[in-house]
Amino acid sequence: MAELPPRMRVRDVELMRALAHPLRAELLNYLMAVGPRTASECATAVGSTASNCSWHLRHLASLGLVERAEGGNGRDKPWRATQVGLDLGEFDGDATTRAAQLAVLGTTIAHEQSLTQRFVESVDALERDWQQVSGMNTYTLRVTAAELSELTAAMDALIRPYVAAIRKEAPPDARPVHASWRAFPRIEADPKPSS
Repeated sequence: MAELPPRMRVRDVELMRALAHPLRAELLNYLMAVGPRTASECATAVGSTASNCSWHLRHLASLGLVERAEGGNGRDKPWRATQVGLDLGEFDGDATTRAAQLAVLGTTIAHEQSLTQRFVESVDALERDWQQVSGMNTYTLRVTAAELSELTAAMDALIRPYVAAIRKEAPPDARPVHASWRAFPRIEADPKPSS
């Protein structure tokens, strides 16, 4: 199998702060999921205005995360993501960097919750075959840190060839599908890790 393009490794605190902005994060995720789109198309997809999306897309472009794509003209020229994914790495020992990483993580979780809620609210409008294959599974694992690292790497290797920004020759009936893998120690209400 050919080597897949890497995720952009994000270590710059200012870039993380920009990615913690909910609309910027949603625009970037949208473009990575569906490919080039105009600011107007982005606005419809994310529930904002074309002018607001255009401003945030220009900011993302100044950070090297999106760029103008071929096609269209003037205001109707599409934008495309320049990355296939982002990697924030391990939590940093520096408090400022860790705070920026946690801000991006918080924005990501809120975006995932929003996508999940939209799915739940519109499941009846989906075709039956998509209703039947959509699902959310949860598991409580008992693993070591090393085993969790191996499991996450194995799942990533299995899923990455299907990532929308990577897969170039998908079947005509393929659609963008949101999938996520969250794995972390269970924390009790007290707040201590379960044992």
